[in-house]
Amino acid sequence: MELSSPFLPTDLPWLEICIAALCVVVISQIARPFLRQDEEAPIGYAVPVPEQAKPGWTGKTLEEPSIKTPGSSAIQCYNPATGQLLGYVNPATPDGIDRAVAKAAEAQKAWAKTTFKQRRRVLRTMLKFILDHQEDIATVACLDSGKTKVDAMLGEILVTIEKLKWTIQHGEKALRPEKRPTNFLMMYKHNEMRWEPLGVLAACVSWNYPFHNALSPIISALFTGSALLLKPSEQTAFSSSYFISIARNALSACSHSPNLIQSLVCWPQTANHLTSHPGISHITFIGSRSVAHTAAKIQP
Repeated sequence: MELSSPFLPTDLPWLEICIAALCVVVISQIARPFLRQDEEAPIGYAVPVPEQAKPGWTGKTLEEPSIKTPGSSAIQCYNPATGQLLGYVNPATPDGIDRAVAKAAEAQKAWAKTTFKQRRRVLRTMLKFILDHQEDIATVACLDSGKTKVDAMLGEILVTIEKLKWTIQHGEKALRPEKRPTNFLMMYKHNEMRWEPLGVLAACVSWNYPFHNALSPIISALFTGSALLLKPSEQTAFSSSYFISIARNALSACSHSPNLIQSLVCWPQTANHLTSHPGISHITFIGSRSVAHTAAKIQP
């Protein structure tokens, strides 16, 4: 006798289905205590789920999958596990990068003056959304990277939630001013190390964990009072807009400017305009050594 249900995927082994379901329960139980009910309480908000991630969607299967499209500069997005076409993304241009840096810099002026309580509220708001929408996030990550649901739950959702939890619990303590010792001749001096927002940051991240690699630098940038320009890999351009919307809508829900977070998907020949931009004060990079060497070159 064969059991079937319209609510269960038929292309996954039962063991993997059970493990993925268990991950949802465990992750929720671990993180729920961090959702407080005071001035830092999370605020509910919504982010539209891509049509491609909804049940019943079937896309065109490409005969020769590639992110490049003949006769077009658009990035072609597809599921590497199935070859299904997910859509097209227009790459950023140098002018678009300039505008994004200007928007982020303007928004960061007010954000730098926020309190740790205000920043924690944004992170708690993001945390609640992720806990409530684990299945949608995992599905989008799987579509764009070709990974399994188990890998998405453990390698994308769990680690992102753990970073949110740690930052909420320990972030303020880690950024407190620190005293430094002095010598006898300078005994009348008081030395102190203070951590200041850097301004506008950039993060160039790889394709293998599209959700975690996007959210991780966003969490750090926001809590330290900075803005961020995120450059996802062109290999996962489809999912980046949904993942970035999670952070931007959390800011809007807490009455802060969503312009603090900018997403710039571009081809490699345009990326040097971002990495050498005078408005960027720090770059986070996740990827191979050869690409890192290219990103580290400052263009005149």
